[in-house]
Amino acid sequence: MAETVTLTIDGREIRAAQGEILLWVALDNDIYIPHLCADREEAHPTASCRLCFVEVEGRPAPVPACTLPVTEGLVVKTRGPQVDSLVAAGFELIMSNHRLDCKNCPANGNCELQRIAKARKLRLKPKNLPVLDKNLPVDDSAANIIYDPNKCVLCGQCVRACRRSGNGTLGFARRGYLRVVTTFGNIPLGESSCTNCGACVKVCPVGALTDKQ
Repeated sequence: MAETVTLTIDGREIRAAQGEILLWVALDNDIYIPHLCADREEAHPTASCRLCFVEVEGRPAPVPACTLPVTEGLVVKTRGPQVDSLVAAGFELIMSNHRLDCKNCPANGNCELQRIAKARKLRLKPKNLPVLDKNLPVDDSAANIIYDPNKCVLCGQCVRACRRSGNGTLGFARRGYLRVVTTFGNIPLGESSCTNCGACVKVCPVGALTDKQ
């Protein structure tokens, strides 16, 4: 049985199993930390969305909460000038590459981007960066799934869920601005090995993968 430790998050004393990841400890104690790519079922976080930064007493710079195992006496702040600046910058980068169409999006009201914007008082529409719409074709070839790559935030949740489901149909392709989640050979989902299990839809934090119904 794991040893229990006491740590402090935003002034609250919290007990948790030593080694548990700080992000999950905070969320389980109703302390919200923005995140998109973190995955409880994965042993090694990708820390790619760069949104879950926190300040840790004794450390010179903010660290991603999804990579930090808790230890006895850890003191953490989820807000502060450095953290807020990093999260705002990361969020704006994501939104500069996300087609914003909340009114017509099936995820409207249940979108992690909206939640982050509300929690951190951030604009969904980038203020300092141009919106770079790739204008990629929407894939509605699968029986039950619609994939709109223009809304994808590249968090990788769907890729990991697809792999765990046993299909492994989805993966990343290309690099940089051109990076996309797609099938092997970039063929439509309906022509791929996709079994329409819906595992990708369940974990998509935005409106990129949705049910047809």
